[in-house]
Amino acid sequence: MGGSTIVAMKNITLHFHPSPNPMKVALLLEELGVPFELAAVDIFKGEQHSPAFRKLNPNGKVPVLVDDGVTVFDSHAILIHLAEKHGRFLPRTGQAHASTLSWLQFIATGLSPFSGQAVHFIHYAPEPVPYAKNRYLREAQRHYAVLDERLALSKYLAGNEYTIADIALWGWARGAAYIFGEAGLSAYPNVKRLVEEIGSRPAAARAAALASRLSLKQEFDDETRRALFPQNVSV
Repeated sequence: MGGSTIVAMKNITLHFHPSPNPMKVALLLEELGVPFELAAVDIFKGEQHSPAFRKLNPNGKVPVLVDDGVTVFDSHAILIHLAEKHGRFLPRTGQAHASTLSWLQFIATGLSPFSGQAVHFIHYAPEPVPYAKNRYLREAQRHYAVLDERLALSKYLAGNEYTIADIALWGWARGAAYIFGEAGLSAYPNVKRLVEEIGSRPAAARAAALASRLSLKQEFDDETRRALFPQNVSV
């Protein structure tokens, strides 16, 4: 006697705030077309410091992915995890594989932290610190220049194939105007070309729309400052 086979849907939860690093993961999930649950983490209210969240990521940062019971934190670790699991957006061998990992790490260890510090000292420092502002702005500019030189020679960062390295770049570069003002990416035309190409993809539109599904604090007040920069709060 025949019977039906029930296939359990694997459970994926993305702990998310619509800031650059979580947006990378959201884009990859949308590109992969895998269903996932969105769990909002209101970082302006300090929810990333709750005991429950710190059990997922002891570093108290978004994003975190829980994939069928497996917990992964740090956006680039999540990108690699998903790309390897699904066999997409990470070439398996050869120069393309090496180039993807190289540019992915360039963004992880260079563009991301220098951009984050530039944003901090341009917009959020409680008092002007000219040396720090200049230091981080110049380093962000230098990293974008390196990326622009690469993309002058190659359609994508790893070559002719769209990979998680490009997805990682999009996460930060889509908001470059927050660092460079109205000029945005105009000084980096090849980066701009790639970011606009990725932004026109349906998956990017779906990722960008995720924020509209959430009710998150928008005001940047003393509570937000304490939540985002607790190490700067006087005891």
